[in-house]
Amino acid sequence: MTHPTTDAPAPPPSSDDELPRSSWALLKDRTFGPFFTGKLLSTIGVWIHNIAAAILVWELTRSTLLVGAVSIGQFLPQIVLAPLSGARADRGDRRRQLILGRVISGIASGGLAVWIVLFEVVGTAGAAAVIASATVKGIGFAIGAPAMNALLPALVRPKELSKAIALGSLPMTVARSAGPALGALMVATVGPAATFAFAGLLSVVFTVIIAVIHIREVPRRRVTDTSVRAGWRHLRADASLSALMLGVVTIGLGADPVITLTPALADQLGQGSGFVGTLASAFGIGAGLGFLVLSRMQVWLGLPRLGVTGLLTLAFGMGAAALAPLPSLAVLALGVGGVGMAFALTSLTTLIQQQVPEELRGRIMALWGVAFLGSRPLAAGVTGAITDATSVDVALAVVAVVLLLGAVTVRPSRVNPYRQR
Repeated sequence: MTHPTTDAPAPPPSSDDELPRSSWALLKDRTFGPFFTGKLLSTIGVWIHNIAAAILVWELTRSTLLVGAVSIGQFLPQIVLAPLSGARADRGDRRRQLILGRVISGIASGGLAVWIVLFEVVGTAGAAAVIASATVKGIGFAIGAPAMNALLPALVRPKELSKAIALGSLPMTVARSAGPALGALMVATVGPAATFAFAGLLSVVFTVIIAVIHIREVPRRRVTDTSVRAGWRHLRADASLSALMLGVVTIGLGADPVITLTPALADQLGQGSGFVGTLASAFGIGAGLGFLVLSRMQVWLGLPRLGVTGLLTLAFGMGAAALAPLPSLAVLALGVGGVGMAFALTSLTTLIQQQVPEELRGRIMALWGVAFLGSRPLAAGVTGAITDATSVDVALAVVAVVLLLGAVTVRPSRVNPYRQR
């Protein structure tokens, strides 16, 4: 007589027990693959809009401060709205929230295109229309970004989250490489109206993808406190998360010059508006190269040390750009900075996602958005004012010093990579 516990077939493994898939397998997955593609196209559209707006405002006003106002308009809503939308993402339908945000973003780009066709865009008044469009686009980001970040665990198996986070940073990396060059080229060839219309279309594509893909339900522990303050309290009580968030703030401050200061840097180097796209794309290409070696660097250094290394490399790139006497050396310096941003942002974001409880994920990732994107208005305003008052070299040097302080903030003794939920 056989023993039932010996001969009974083993139950099928749960998704938690399955081996994590490779990056290539994730990209071919019917859920994560379309999400990745849509995010890539949409992010390229964002960079096309950003660089086109920067070029247009610079050509209309020759004011770095007003170029910075584009970033202020786009990212200031993160500070005001993102915590509220993060709380909404923790208790509501994340898919619908993401769709709403992307629709608003598409309307911002498409609406600006229509405005340029119907009305003459000249001087400060024309720049104001561009800044207003950036503000509407920022509102769309503030609504949709926390939901998009919180959706990530629902797109992959639990053991694949760190790999999905790394892959999730690739669209931004590729977009930084292709978007600025494409945006500058389109402004020069087909004009700003067609450029902004194309950027809006890419947001629509991502919206359709999110509407049709299958997204599984991830259990959330029932909590009585669904307020915005709960996310802030958790962040303040966790010293490791707080240090990581401060590190993300400095990355946002360090990345902003790629938009705000490149028109002035190109002009100082005796180059035309097309070189703005070259500088911004160099930063993106550097980030892409950093991503190629990211896994090996992570194994070699570990996530906390990789974050510090990334911030130091980004600081070096910005400092070298400030001292570059030739256009080619400025391109190389920003490329090095891009490598540093890829290392720093991916490692710190992965550490945050690993440590945050699921029931607070929307709110904490909204604060991540405030840290990374909400810091951009401050950076744009300060570095734009410094450039107008002194020079772009001084502004880049200030950014480099801030990044060095960020590297000290996220030193390995202050963060804990093993606190996973």
